[in-house]
Amino acid sequence: MNPHAKQAVAPETKAVDADVAQAFDDFISAFEAYKLTNDQRLAEIERRGGADVITEEKVARIDQTLDEQKRALDRLLVKRGRPELGGGGGREPSAARQAFDAYVRRGEEAGLRHGELKAMSSGSDPDGGYLVPDELDTEIGRRLSDLSPIRSIATVRQVSGAVLKKPFALDGMATGWVGETDARAQTATPQLAELQFPTMELYAMPAATASLIEDGALDIETWIAAEVEAAFAEQEGAAFVAGDGVNKPRGFLDYPSVDDAAWSWGNLGHIATGSAGAFGADPSDRLVDLIYALKAGHRQNARFVMNRKTQAQIRKFKDADGNYLWMPPAGAGQAASLMGFPVVEAEDMPDIAADSASIAFGDFRRGYLVVDRTGVRILRDPYSAKPYVLFYTTKRVGGGVQNFEAIKLLKFAA
Repeated sequence: MNPHAKQAVAPETKAVDADVAQAFDDFISAFEAYKLTNDQRLAEIERRGGADVITEEKVARIDQTLDEQKRALDRLLVKRGRPELGGGGGREPSAARQAFDAYVRRGEEAGLRHGELKAMSSGSDPDGGYLVPDELDTEIGRRLSDLSPIRSIATVRQVSGAVLKKPFALDGMATGWVGETDARAQTATPQLAELQFPTMELYAMPAATASLIEDGALDIETWIAAEVEAAFAEQEGAAFVAGDGVNKPRGFLDYPSVDDAAWSWGNLGHIATGSAGAFGADPSDRLVDLIYALKAGHRQNARFVMNRKTQAQIRKFKDADGNYLWMPPAGAGQAASLMGFPVVEAEDMPDIAADSASIAFGDFRRGYLVVDRTGVRILRDPYSAKPYVLFYTTKRVGGGVQNFEAIKLLKFAA
């Protein structure tokens, strides 16, 4: 192997890595400054019964800086994680990829029809589109995992049909202790619940001029993936959190919630803070109650889910020993932690308000299921918006709670 072969992309890779390292260092420095200023604020409150206005403003500014630097770090990490699609490692593109490229650039369908890649929709056979080659399908899926936080922590299943049906045993098999020669009573029939996860159509329609598309220097697959990734991730992220299940996945916050002491299957259990729209007198106690509302088997892989505004409030909290409950990531690409559990930022989680369920805690790998129907489809439309060419890009996605024991909510209610 040529020892210089890998050095062709090394400068760019090193530049991105250096940017990530610098962004992470800036984030940690900002958090240290935040702790010092917030400690000063708390000392002023304890000494004088209230914090100085200047100190409060300084804490707010540093808190905003922390959020901005975390966003910048997240963007750099996504950029670093993107695989190269254009070069293909010097290999000749597959026949399917060449045919797809000809279709997207020039509208030539012969290669796709010859390869039997036509993909008709279930509603109207003549109006279908073409299955994208595997490279692009994988790329969109990867980027959605990076940009859609719930997808990245949930179980993701690929299906070929329109609906995934999943049986779930509500109780285990009946068991008991018996002597060696004692009669064995017949065990009870396990109670099963059937959960259904229909897939719904999600679409994006990026547009480009014909001259841009025909430019051979443009990596058309990367361009389409970049155009649709943000649109798909934004819609998915909102649906996985609070979607109503009508033409979209059902979010975990759309399911009914009950006080955890009265929990039953089909509901999510919640812990009330004891104060409407606030954490109450001792926030750490409420968070401990939420953590231990989960069974031990679910706590092992559990994480907190909240938006940035909620996380900003939690950054100020300390335990009885004066230690901050929220801790920054240990390294670039890792998650912040709250009381030892990872924190996932999901901007579609509600802000803290009266009766809001602004914090979720659980094992989302067991608790939430994302269903992807195999394949992303693209229909080229050069007629509807001349002189632009539209690329009607669709995928079918479903989702919902699959284990109601595995997710608990913190409800800001009296």
